[in-house]
Amino acid sequence: MKDTKPTGRVHSLETFGLVDGPGVRYVVFLQGCRMRCQYCHNPETWKEDSQNIWTPQALLERAWRYHRYWGPDGGITVSGGEPLLQIDFLIEFFRLAKQKKIHTALDTCGQPFTKDEPFYGKWKELMKYTDLVMLDLKEMNPARHRTLTGRGNKNILEMAEELAGMKIPVWIRHVLVPGLTDDKEELLELKRFMDHLGNVEKFELLPYHTLGVLKWAELGIEYPLDGILPPTEEEIEEAEKIFR
Repeated sequence: MKDTKPTGRVHSLETFGLVDGPGVRYVVFLQGCRMRCQYCHNPETWKEDSQNIWTPQALLERAWRYHRYWGPDGGITVSGGEPLLQIDFLIEFFRLAKQKKIHTALDTCGQPFTKDEPFYGKWKELMKYTDLVMLDLKEMNPARHRTLTGRGNKNILEMAEELAGMKIPVWIRHVLVPGLTDDKEELLELKRFMDHLGNVEKFELLPYHTLGVLKWAELGIEYPLDGILPPTEEEIEEAEKIFR
């Protein structure tokens, strides 16, 4: 009889992640993303095909080798790319993880979210096995968001509202790019939105960096933010004041 369990297209694995959720994390980076963020530092994850294919069970067995290092706060984080593009694989992987009482975190930009079926039912099933969602909110203004990423953000904000209604803990991340995502009024709008949600446990303001520029060049893609420098300490401080 043919095995119908889903498989996952994996970009890479990190055994001792320290910035992808609480504690020490085993981090799975899935392949594929439909956003085209102008500051993306992993453009090699955009393509949705991969030769690195895993079953949920095999991947969990690999992660479990490291569980003694996780401590009481650590666990598994699935990132990308955009992991929600492989929601069937995610559901099974997190379901198996919860059977072992592993803390599960989903690192997503929310772009695939829709209330249309069959995705919405699958998403609600996934949330049963998800302890934490780390949500990248790129920009609050819809037009600026589309310019920045190539996609709108209405469905992403809807997903954030859904998570709040389900009382699922959320960490929100925002990349601070001078002249692009550092507008004071937009940052204030982001702060108001987070306060409204009520389930945001942590906010991370991530200063823009140029570490991914070489990858764009290697892939033969023109880098759209050429010449834009990372924010100064003063610019970071001014933005942080809004969120304190």
